[in-house]
Amino acid sequence: MAILIRNSRGEMPFLDHLEELRWRILWSLLAVVIGAVVGFVLVSQFGVLDILISPFYEVMGEEEKLVFLSPTEPFFLLLRIGILVGVVLVSPILIYQVWAFLSPALERHEKRAIIPALYLGVVLFAAGVAMSYYLALPVTLRFLLFFGTDYFDPMLRAGDYFGFVTKLLLAFGILFELPVVIMILSALGLVTPGFLREKRRHAIVVITVLASVLSPGDLVTITAMMMIPMVFLYEFSILLSVVITRKRRARDIGGDPPEGSVEAE
Repeated sequence: MAILIRNSRGEMPFLDHLEELRWRILWSLLAVVIGAVVGFVLVSQFGVLDILISPFYEVMGEEEKLVFLSPTEPFFLLLRIGILVGVVLVSPILIYQVWAFLSPALERHEKRAIIPALYLGVVLFAAGVAMSYYLALPVTLRFLLFFGTDYFDPMLRAGDYFGFVTKLLLAFGILFELPVVIMILSALGLVTPGFLREKRRHAIVVITVLASVLSPGDLVTITAMMMIPMVFLYEFSILLSVVITRKRRARDIGGDPPEGSVEAE
């Protein structure tokens, strides 16, 4: 790897930035490839498919099986799920590569605010996936698979089922990242608590629309399952923004108070 030399101010020439970006992308691609291999092994040998298919068995019973219509479908299905699992596994490495490239351009106080936000993001993503898996997914499957059974017999393709499940899990996980986005924007001074409070009603409308689109099934139950935590997370984001904004303003004021001021006295 080329050795990138910064000047005394920590800055690099434009071509050196491109060189560093190239290596960051290469390391990220290598991580994805290794993660995909590990993910494929986990999916095929260590019961990851059993975890994803368990909600289907709980709703339909152990005697029901998913079907496939092509000789190659099982292999490519395992491959796609393995790649997805691998990307999730190596996501900390991918985030680190992005962070390592962007962090030199950030001030120290911005780094102190963003780093905790990244750790919080991991926790919130896991919480969103867990809520989707244990609460939203079973209710959604029960509604969809038994809807219209007076006229139709359910026969679900494996590819369709796993595609639906992974999209729902990822949707919840990504939506739960709202506080992280707010924390980063607040640290960079792009949003303020006042702005967030002013746009609260607009945010609730957007949350309602997203919940309705991303949660197929019973509109009352499933949409509420997504809306309630999202509204809570939005209010939590306002509190985080208040803390970060106060610290940023205190730092901007900084230094000793002017002579003759109340603080100086």
